[in-house]
Amino acid sequence: MNAKELRQKSEQELLDTKKNLEKEIREVSLNTLQGKEKNVKKAGLLRRDMAKILTVINENKILSTEKVGN
Repeated sequence: MNAKELRQKSEQELLDTKKNLEKEIREVSLNTLQGKEKNVKKAGLLRRDMAKILTVINENKILSTEKVGN
């Protein structure tokens, strides 16, 4: 997932993706602790994707308040 793709999505799509990622992070973390998940870096990569989504959401909020202010 890259920021360019995320910026093209609507706010609702971003929120849905965020919700799904939160669930997946929980599952992967639990599976890693139980030894079911072999890729121990997967949770970190998912957290990075989460940070990208949150960044784009915040950018959109800032840009929308600037447009209203002008």
